[in-house]
Amino acid sequence: MSALSARTRAHQGPGQWLALAAFALAAFITAAIGGLGVQGTAAEYNSLAQPSWAPPTWLFGPVWTVLYAMIALSGWLVWRRTGWTPALTVFAGHLVLNAIWTPIFFGAGRYGLALADIVALWLAIATLIVLFRPVSRPATLLLTPYLLWVTYATALNAAIWHLN
Repeated sequence: MSALSARTRAHQGPGQWLALAAFALAAFITAAIGGLGVQGTAAEYNSLAQPSWAPPTWLFGPVWTVLYAMIALSGWLVWRRTGWTPALTVFAGHLVLNAIWTPIFFGAGRYGLALADIVALWLAIATLIVLFRPVSRPATLLLTPYLLWVTYATALNAAIWHLN
């Protein structure tokens, strides 16, 4: 029996559901920090000079809700296979980068600094995809829409920084 299969079996007992809850809680905390950072900012967002391809304010909530669920599930799938590894340390770090973007962009109005953060976030997500791929293809696939959305959000952040 390989070491990977022994670890996989070790993370498939009743404790796996607590771990799933922990990954969901981590994603929820990340989302909550962002959510608190955007409370009452719809008017601010709408008052910014934006490119014609900027999404309406109402779209962000539903998109991020789905993405955070996918993020939590991807981390949990990898954890079930490997336990805590350096890949999951990158995962935790990427959640920090995700959480601080909103306060930087909206709270501080530092669009250039927010752009630096989101570029680092994009790099962290791309790294996660590379690190997760040999462990769990489903985890990798769950992160792909996230990378695509953050690619779009990075372009939007850059455009807003340039226009404002």
